[in-house]
Amino acid sequence: MPGRPPRHRLYRRSVPLAAAAVLAASLLAGSAQADDPTPADAALTADLNALLADSRLANAQTGVEVLDAATGQVLYAHQPQALLTPASTMKTVTSTAALDLLGADYRFSTEVRTTGTRYGSTLVGDLVLRGGGDPSLLVKDLDDLATQVAASGVTTVTGRVLADGSRYDSTPLGPGWAWDDEPYSYSPQISGLTVANDSEYMMDTVQVTVAPGAAGEAAKVTLNPAEAPMAFTGSVATGAAGSGSSVGVDRKRGSNELALSGSIAAGAAPVTSWVTVEDPSTYAGRVFAGALARHGVQVVRGDVQAATGRESSQPLVSHQSQTLAELIVPMLKISNNGIAEHLTKEIGKVKGGRGDWATGVNQVQAFLKANGLSTPAGRQVDGSGLSRYDLITPAKMADLLRIVQGKPWFDAWYNALPVAGNPQRMVGGTLAARMRGTKAENNVHAKSGSMGGVDNLIGYATAPDGRRLVFAVMVNDFAGTSPRPLLDAIAVRLATGPAAAPAGTAQQRVKSLTAPTSGDGQDTYTGTRWEDCEAVAHC
Repeated sequence: MPGRPPRHRLYRRSVPLAAAAVLAASLLAGSAQADDPTPADAALTADLNALLADSRLANAQTGVEVLDAATGQVLYAHQPQALLTPASTMKTVTSTAALDLLGADYRFSTEVRTTGTRYGSTLVGDLVLRGGGDPSLLVKDLDDLATQVAASGVTTVTGRVLADGSRYDSTPLGPGWAWDDEPYSYSPQISGLTVANDSEYMMDTVQVTVAPGAAGEAAKVTLNPAEAPMAFTGSVATGAAGSGSSVGVDRKRGSNELALSGSIAAGAAPVTSWVTVEDPSTYAGRVFAGALARHGVQVVRGDVQAATGRESSQPLVSHQSQTLAELIVPMLKISNNGIAEHLTKEIGKVKGGRGDWATGVNQVQAFLKANGLSTPAGRQVDGSGLSRYDLITPAKMADLLRIVQGKPWFDAWYNALPVAGNPQRMVGGTLAARMRGTKAENNVHAKSGSMGGVDNLIGYATAPDGRRLVFAVMVNDFAGTSPRPLLDAIAVRLATGPAAAPAGTAQQRVKSLTAPTSGDGQDTYTGTRWEDCEAVAHC
């Protein structure tokens, strides 16, 4: 298993580096593991049993279930009731619950409100930027809101900008999230008001770009957006041309202090890091205040403070997000953790009256129960699967995928799943580089999920006879060589059907279904804990 990516490449990964040590709270009780049912497809059973006999799975915990999507018939099962860590496959549970409970057309609203009294172009009072939980609020959206404020005729605000993130509770990080993941973009702090700085909604992050100067001089460091409240210590040196680059941008825990270190070669391309920011709502407020100034709105007091959420205010202008059906695309395709967590808290707020993880998860579990999925029991504490406290069985995952086929929003959800082997970023997503050149390419729609010692794949495959199959493959507690090629081989086998070979040679048949090799029989796949690396190749 590889170590951390180079420090200047802080791309999101979907899961923590370190396991949680103590269970803070258990929302649901565990269940006992059942015996494997009698297989319904002898050829499939032989092939998958051969794959699961691979030495990479020695001493690992593996659970697999394959269903006929139309009838629910179990075609293959191996420890289907084993309670396993889902990692990012938990997003299938969260996204289906959100679509069902909130609706595919649900939108988030961000408002600018006023306190005090307006006299012509002067507001004697404060501007309140009230977050509505939008996980996709962009820097340009805040600029648009500032444009609307200016267009309303307000040119002077005697008070402050108040940033209101009170729609959700004040707990920014989920139960069991690893502390050493906090600076990284895949582990954003969750707030009712947050801002993203790219089209993939990498919320609560700032881009830190280091560009070389002349050899021997300090490198130039810039922030995007410029209003991000970051302070720097240290520096990055500019080395001789061709000397190589080793840029360190490290955020001190619990603060917005960035420690700079290392060097960048003269003439080299700039290096950009994505780093999370403490206090997302105030960060968004600062970006909004900067936009107001650019559009000619003077805020006399000039400072940004946190709102209490209890201020008496009147609406001025607002911004609406895309629909939920649109937002689940980046959530599932590129495994956006922040969107998943916002949906969890939003479900809690709308359906349970509290925007916190416990209430949201309780509502998600009620959705599962209403759809006949209350057993076997498991445990869920967040929406993205970042937590190692989460536990679920392959059987429940497979049953969920079978049941949601009858939902009115199913087509939108199915199309939001990553598509194997498709190189387009918002089609293939985390599966863009996987299963290429096989029958699974542009066939398998599935969600991946991985962290140290965990690799899962659940989704759909269309068999050669036209049947849609549901599969859930979950591998936990492996060490050493990654078993990911075996997960892909199972999906490829479902899409390919039985190979044309005499009976009794299952091992020979499945050999052609494994991942591409270097030609000497050794797998070229090296494994990673960062799902995004498959698509952007930056690990």
